[in-house]
Amino acid sequence: MVKEELLFMNGKIFTSNSNQPYASAMRVRDGKIVWIGELEDLEQREQCIDLKGKRVIPGLIDAHLHPVYLAKAEKQIACTPPLVESIVDIVSEIKKMSAKKKAGAWIECWGYDEGKLQEGRAPLRWDLDQATTEHPVIVTRTCAHVVSVNSVTLELAGITKDTPNPAGGQIDRDQEGEPTGILRENAKDLLANIMPVETLDDQAQLLAELSPKLLSKGITAITDLMAKSKPINYFDLYQEARKRGLKQRTVLYYLYEELKKGYKLDGEQTNREQPIHIGGVKLFSDGSVSGQTAWVTPSFMGEEEAYGIQMTSEEELLAAAKVAKEQGIQLVIHAMGEQAIDLIVNTFYEKEGWLKGAPSIRIEHASLPTKKAIERAAKAGIAIVTQPIFLYAEIESYLNNLGEERTKNSYPIQSLLKAGVPVAFSSDAPATAWADPANLFVGMKAAITRLAYDRTDTGQSQRVAVETAVKLFTSAAQHITRIPEIGQLAPGYQADFIVLDQDLLEIDPEKIDEIMVEQTYLAGELVYEKNKILQQ
Repeated sequence: MVKEELLFMNGKIFTSNSNQPYASAMRVRDGKIVWIGELEDLEQREQCIDLKGKRVIPGLIDAHLHPVYLAKAEKQIACTPPLVESIVDIVSEIKKMSAKKKAGAWIECWGYDEGKLQEGRAPLRWDLDQATTEHPVIVTRTCAHVVSVNSVTLELAGITKDTPNPAGGQIDRDQEGEPTGILRENAKDLLANIMPVETLDDQAQLLAELSPKLLSKGITAITDLMAKSKPINYFDLYQEARKRGLKQRTVLYYLYEELKKGYKLDGEQTNREQPIHIGGVKLFSDGSVSGQTAWVTPSFMGEEEAYGIQMTSEEELLAAAKVAKEQGIQLVIHAMGEQAIDLIVNTFYEKEGWLKGAPSIRIEHASLPTKKAIERAAKAGIAIVTQPIFLYAEIESYLNNLGEERTKNSYPIQSLLKAGVPVAFSSDAPATAWADPANLFVGMKAAITRLAYDRTDTGQSQRVAVETAVKLFTSAAQHITRIPEIGQLAPGYQADFIVLDQDLLEIDPEKIDEIMVEQTYLAGELVYEKNKILQQ
């Protein structure tokens, strides 16, 4: 944090503050903004930093992210274009990796989307066996709700044709009843006891190494939507990562299974003034649209009717809400399909929230809300945190699973906003089929243009303005994540902001994904500069 008083001048500042949207200068003292406005209105000129006419916006907040998974994915085989275009490519990359590893060592991959693979299907155990029969292999689908494993992995996990489907999960089987190697939703948990366990130190170091990469993308505040207490407590993990160099303010959302077992939070852990704190409890209502595990109605397209997987109940939702209320934190629920969203909205429609000044309940993703669900969510003050990059990056799977019209009506951002639903954008990185999943400018472009990466129309009526897209990654994200004093550039707020190499508000919207961050400031301190290594 910068202690002296600084004047940042000659900028094209978009503040995300509706009362004062634009400015050219701001004065910062002790890391906070004490004045913002036009330079000609300022009499006293202290130490100045010239912003050189560049576009400046608040630091970006990723309201739904998986930093531990993202940090690990950086070290795994990326099964995304342009590296991987087919199952043959996946097998080839695994073969290369297996030649470098001792027999028995795990090989992990991430990011495949069968809609993008030449074969048009997920890799099966027999495909992966062609790569290696000496190493356990796990290939995580883009959505992170489905995995493909080889025969070695199935054997280690004890999964056979006689293994029953776990509650909320599915083991795919062939016509003879043999597992195909595809494990959906809670069936993935059957691997938990055989996967390699990394130490707290290992994971903390990975998070510390991820931090500057996120700063280079303008991300100054993050969340972790899969926090756990065992075998490693994520609160301790992130505290250690911060000692090692993690700079982003971070909110953790613990899985309900963890808190249901009696893990109690103390006031220090939930103190929102702390740079690392616990903000919510999370559970799942269904799976993913692209993986056909979202709980939908009508059915997914295909020869057989498929309505996805229901993963919670009204009773469990109410029990989780009771825990969240007792702990003074949010209830956060993953829901994509119509039935999953309806279950949540109808459960809490007439229930009073417990948090003041912010939503008590968040629905994550909300891909296919009905008109009635939108109206009820607005009246109940239920927030929605969604990801524009999904349609942009996974268009093939959406069209295959939903059809053109239903795809265009998914993620109805404009309808949500008009109804008065609190909305924030996020990336869900790395749980999307994009080689650079944490690039929030791709999400902005997707929301502003409503065109997929291949220029498929994803619903022009749901486009949002550039300024709105920025707010949904800044001030609106702050309102929902509840991190104090960030998200806008206004007196009393932290001087967290980014300087862009192109004018986000004026360039062709289809080029927004080409924008680069030139500088990132946290509390008035320069923490990232393009093409330079800063002394930390």
